[in-house]
Amino acid sequence: MTTTPTDRTDLTDRAPGTDPYAPSPRALRVIAGLGFVFLAVCYVATIAVVIVDAVEGDGAAKGFVTAGFWALGVGALTGVAALIAPRKGLVIAEYALAITGPVLALMD
Repeated sequence: MTTTPTDRTDLTDRAPGTDPYAPSPRALRVIAGLGFVFLAVCYVATIAVVIVDAVEGDGAAKGFVTAGFWALGVGALTGVAALIAPRKGLVIAEYALAITGPVLALMD
């Protein structure tokens, strides 16, 4: 008589000795893919902040605007890296860089 094990520690998609409660590589890839949508929203928000600053402010973009757009670009590269090699740190970095873009533009 054979029975199926009920504990969740024998997951076949993970290496032995890893945390059974850590997100799977598939879940990390899905979250990284959704990060691109978040990056697009943050990109539009950054553009809106820059346009409002150009109309209402002094009309000149300074270093923080440039740093904000660079943060969004690096966030996109981090997202690609998270899709290729799903790591929790890369996904966190993708979202952190995405939110950094509009925040830096607001500082200008």
